[in-house]
Amino acid sequence: MKTAIAKYNAQTQTEFAPKAIFFDMDGVLFNSMPAHAKAWVGAMREQGISFQEYQVYMNEGRTGHATINDLFLAQKGREATEDEKQCIYRRKSELFDAMGTPDVIPYIQDVLSVVKTAGWHTYIVTGSGQPSLFQRIERVFPHVFAPERMVTAFDVKIGKPHPEPYLKALQKAGLKPNEAMVVENAPLGVRSAKAAGIFTLAVNTGILMPDELQKEGADRVLPSMNELTDDLNFIKTLFAK
Repeated sequence: MKTAIAKYNAQTQTEFAPKAIFFDMDGVLFNSMPAHAKAWVGAMREQGISFQEYQVYMNEGRTGHATINDLFLAQKGREATEDEKQCIYRRKSELFDAMGTPDVIPYIQDVLSVVKTAGWHTYIVTGSGQPSLFQRIERVFPHVFAPERMVTAFDVKIGKPHPEPYLKALQKAGLKPNEAMVVENAPLGVRSAKAAGIFTLAVNTGILMPDELQKEGADRVLPSMNELTDDLNFIKTLFAK
């Protein structure tokens, strides 16, 4: 971890001094990616479009409308209309909700316990527009997150992998990039966070090969939230006042 921080400082010509932590939602807080993948595959199949589960994981972080538009351009040779985007995303959401409530990611409560004792502020930065998950956040993670500390698909024009979502989170937090850190599980999310200049911890909670996260510039790639707990404890101790 010391090496990763030193490398980050050298690359950004700043001094890492964390005050807040920005969490992605799907695959970081909730184990929702398997259901998202199946829902996306099913919704696009109904449109005659091929979309494999691994591709869903690789595209995680994009807004739903951007994902639909990219697939239409690639396989239909045209952009999707606004009505098509809305109808397809609504269908995808229906399929997702029909699969039941996803569990939380293993060890995420341990992670949040460390965050609380460290005194770091918590934000959610997600490309999702899934209302059912937003409604669960306060029930599952009481007093940890709040609507004013979220950046979702409804708050952005471009979305991940563009840095816009994380820049908006920095703006909401009133922080410089070196004063935050990101927890991501998706390549496009890592690319977005790094483009915003933020120290990024990537946790491979899904089916991706680890190098998919590493090559996007993650400062650390970890196999589970258990290892993330250890890293955050180390950072907490390193920056204890």
